[in-house]
Amino acid sequence: MTGSRLYAAWRLTACLMGLCLLAACGASVDAEHARVCRSALPALNPGAAITVQAVRKGPAPSSLRVDYIAQHPDRPALERFAICQFAAEGLSPNKAELTGIGTEEGLLSGANLYLLKRFYLDTPEGAAGDPGSRMDADVAEIPMSTAYWLQQLLVSLPRTAIYALLSVAFALVFGLSGRINLAFGELAAVGSAATVAGASVVLGMGISSPVLGLVAGLAAALFAGAIHGAVGGHFTIARITGASPQPSLIATVGLSLFLMEYLRLAQSPVTVWLPPIWSEAWPLAKAGEFLVSLTPVTAVTSGIGLLVALSLLWLVQGTGFGRRWRAYADDAGAAALLGVDGPRLLIQTLALAGAMAGLSGMLIVAQYGGLGFAGGFQYGLKALIAAIIGGIGSIPGAMLGGFAVGLFETLWSAYLPIEVRDMALYGALIIFLIFRPGGLLGFKDPTPRPV
Repeated sequence: MTGSRLYAAWRLTACLMGLCLLAACGASVDAEHARVCRSALPALNPGAAITVQAVRKGPAPSSLRVDYIAQHPDRPALERFAICQFAAEGLSPNKAELTGIGTEEGLLSGANLYLLKRFYLDTPEGAAGDPGSRMDADVAEIPMSTAYWLQQLLVSLPRTAIYALLSVAFALVFGLSGRINLAFGELAAVGSAATVAGASVVLGMGISSPVLGLVAGLAAALFAGAIHGAVGGHFTIARITGASPQPSLIATVGLSLFLMEYLRLAQSPVTVWLPPIWSEAWPLAKAGEFLVSLTPVTAVTSGIGLLVALSLLWLVQGTGFGRRWRAYADDAGAAALLGVDGPRLLIQTLALAGAMAGLSGMLIVAQYGGLGFAGGFQYGLKALIAAIIGGIGSIPGAMLGGFAVGLFETLWSAYLPIEVRDMALYGALIIFLIFRPGGLLGFKDPTPRPV
């Protein structure tokens, strides 16, 4: 019955995920295009106050139209429009390059366009000159405190999904072997590098579609994470069979340093950033001038995290792999007597955990644009904290811990001094280890395995 419920939930989430993806594909305009076009309006109307009325797709590919009102202090307000043409769209690195501007007075000349870009748009004054769009969306009015809290909750969704996937990777390996792999943060960085490489291959074929780019990046991240996770885990966990987990723990520290240096040499110390996609805000509610919004890319990354989480629960509860994993985790000797191949199961688990880490790296790239070769350390450390708080070795507990840590970080940053946020998180970990070492879904007393 549990398996059928999980399968039904998985199908429902997959449908919702597909709808979010289609909605993102059909987003009205590219937010980066809109920002650049709006930023040019003050230069086209010197001394006027600009009020943007509407931003929509332009008449040509890679173009958009901005309708606005220019209010000069000594004359009546003018209703004007500007049509901005860009070099590319989607994942193309030069998509924000402005190639032409047309107004109701005609096309801007090549010389004027060059001067506009060189001496205005490329300056701090031009970057700060974006008048923004009107916020008169037809959405529900809610109290300011509720709106602020809701916006913070929406902002935390991608971070929560990333922490949850990395926490699950820790839980999968620890639940089966009693070992902690401290290299999962670096495996997330491997996944992010693979995502950029996969998207770059699609771009090299002349395709700038964000959907195809992310699909290629997703496949590359899963493959790279699984391979690096299985091979690295084989030498640091599977081959070290002593009773004490400390040699294996030290070996995974070495693996994390190896992967960090490996990425530095493979992709250079300079982080490669993908341009923002699906970042036009969807208005959901408002409180006066404060607009609660959600970007399509946030909906997509959060939906992927939820879909994968439900899939993992189904995998562990309703498949042969899950039955073998649970049997071996409960009693390795009895499971071996009943025909479970322990070494093979461990390699499969390491590959699955590595794929989850690689997927989290893909979500980081999709949401934030990129991740440096050393950027995975903090993600891995906080995901380990989430796994311990949720109940180390428990997959549902790891997901709950990831949600708790992501929400904790977001709310602390919103209401309390951000400088001490990490200190507070580590303090919360100490409190859990003292009063509930088994975690939220573990036991009140310490688990039989040392943490």
